[in-house]
Amino acid sequence: MAVPKKRVSKKKKRIRKTLWKIKAKKSCLKAFSLAQSILTGRSRSFYYPLNEKSTE
Repeated sequence: MAVPKKRVSKKKKRIRKTLWKIKAKKSCLKAFSLAQSILTGRSRSFYYPLNEKSTE
């Protein structure tokens, strides 16, 4: 027989939501930092192809 689940307290809900936001902010900052390093040409952590050939 199906039994309804217990409710999650407001405090626990806020803590989980805050942790999720912190993780999202951290990954956002990392991606932004990587994009900045690529645009400024100071990227040394990986290699990527440069399109120097002009297609005519």
